[in-house]
Amino acid sequence: MTKRLMLAAVAAAALTAFPAAAQDHSDHDAPAPTPTLAPDPMAGMDMPMDHGDHAMAPAGNASTGSGTSRLPGAEGGMHGLHLSTGDWMVMAHGSLLAAYTDQGGPRGANGAYIGSMAMLAAERSFAGGAKLSLHTMFSLDPVNGQRGYANLFATGETAHGMPLVDRQHPHDLFMELSARLDVPLGGGVTGFVYGGPVGEPALGPSAFVHRRSARYLPLSPIGHHWFDSTHVTYGVVTGGIATGGVQLEASAFRGREPDERRWDLETPALDSWSVRGTWSPTPNWTAQLSYGRIKAPEPQHPGEDERRTTASVHYARGGFSAMLGFAVKDRVPGETLTAWIAEANWDLTPHHSLFGRMENVANDELFPDHADPLHDRTFRITRFEGGYAYRIALSDEAELALGGSLAAYAKPAALDMTYGRHPLSGTVFARLSLGD
Repeated sequence: MTKRLMLAAVAAAALTAFPAAAQDHSDHDAPAPTPTLAPDPMAGMDMPMDHGDHAMAPAGNASTGSGTSRLPGAEGGMHGLHLSTGDWMVMAHGSLLAAYTDQGGPRGANGAYIGSMAMLAAERSFAGGAKLSLHTMFSLDPVNGQRGYANLFATGETAHGMPLVDRQHPHDLFMELSARLDVPLGGGVTGFVYGGPVGEPALGPSAFVHRRSARYLPLSPIGHHWFDSTHVTYGVVTGGIATGGVQLEASAFRGREPDERRWDLETPALDSWSVRGTWSPTPNWTAQLSYGRIKAPEPQHPGEDERRTTASVHYARGGFSAMLGFAVKDRVPGETLTAWIAEANWDLTPHHSLFGRMENVANDELFPDHADPLHDRTFRITRFEGGYAYRIALSDEAELALGGSLAAYAKPAALDMTYGRHPLSGTVFARLSLGD
């Protein structure tokens, strides 16, 4: 594996040479610039892209996450290339990840993949303090094919009519097409309405592709479908209020997960609902608690709804960001499955970063074949992943990061025949980012 990973590191770096001259996209993006880059030229102004911060007291306690979610204000909100045109402020933001992974054990696979995300946002203010935000977000993940990339013990969604196991599904081309209106209600309270044909409901923490704590982690969490799988949803309407560091919101949305046709838009629906409360007591801390009733989310579990509960705490200070989360997936009817996640990113110096993630997930989808004696059995899996990134500032707003990670697993002995006794996975990557 070592020789293949070394060769892949060179290949991944070469893959970024062409995109570096063009707009960038990424599957692993986060909302704040590294403290080592030059300050944003708009810093200190009422940044439109950090929508909703003006409603928090004191100002700056929270910053923008994905959808309407919040992250610690110390992370600085989303940054990128800004253009002021008339009454509108426009921002471009994104990155591109080129990676090679070698997932260990008999069931592990290897191969190169690309993760990508590009966002264009625009905002303007009106008399009386109202603000309108328009957001578009796209991904070229579908170039990886319907089966996505190898990711040991990850499950969720389907490809060619078969459940994906030990694979991470690709995101859709359209990740967000939404609008948000914030209106001051008086007394330090702001109300907001958010929604669109593609968006994210008020459920779970900010999606992993936007968390600074997950910025350089090249693989998606194996607990993705416990915490933040609704971050690409076709049909969302959210209403909420924010005041004094507290945000309360409720959503109606389509529960069904995206289908296998990753390049198209799907028909929106409002058949599910969720509520979420977020508390940001200081710029360093944010906590959220959310609950949702999701209508038939997974095609491999037809007729089963889901009650999902999530709780998470996020911390940021200087070059350090971390998150701790817990989630419950309660199928109706069906099993109740829980998951834990802890992840962190630490920018040690202007060039060196360490990152890691630990997950513990109870999963009953590892053996989808009904004839398999282990079908529908629940196994609790723990994944430990850690890595390093070397960061190169290309400009005030652009960065190239070269790095890699190793992952080890703890699992029941009943899985040794299928996964091997001690599988070990490795991934190398080159990540080009604009404004994060």
